[in-house]
Amino acid sequence: MPMESRSWLLPALCSLAFLCSSPPGAARAEEARYVGSAACAGCHPTQHAAFIKHSKKAHASENVRLMAKKLTPEELADCFACHVTGYGKPGGFTSFAATPGLADAGCEVCHGPGSIHAETGDPAAIKGKLTVADCQGCHNESRVRAFGYKPLLQAGAH
Repeated sequence: MPMESRSWLLPALCSLAFLCSSPPGAARAEEARYVGSAACAGCHPTQHAAFIKHSKKAHASENVRLMAKKLTPEELADCFACHVTGYGKPGGFTSFAATPGLADAGCEVCHGPGSIHAETGDPAAIKGKLTVADCQGCHNESRVRAFGYKPLLQAGAH
């Protein structure tokens, strides 16, 4: 085969080498989608039951639903950012009607989108060990004063 007709071969091999050298799960992590806390219950029944029963996050949209009619779209978006799962992110909450399974601040708010973890059971496909820094997107200085947030990481948020 003449060299000119094989000009595509080197770039193709380089691309393949790059894909194969990526850490396991790296390409799949970008594909992870939100599946809702109910998807966690099958493998994590004790944690899920405790979360639903004791965590305020598990019912975080209740107040938003009550106040929604009195809020501007911008104010509502600010509420959704912390009171629902994955708002503004691919596969995340879009509305109470369209994505009811993501209507509260569920497991994936802290642990990340869970589709790959739910599908494979791979612990590396989800964030397991959390730190206070993981909470600060919603529980920042202004909200701490306003809502009296106390980190429950060591006590077990679920």
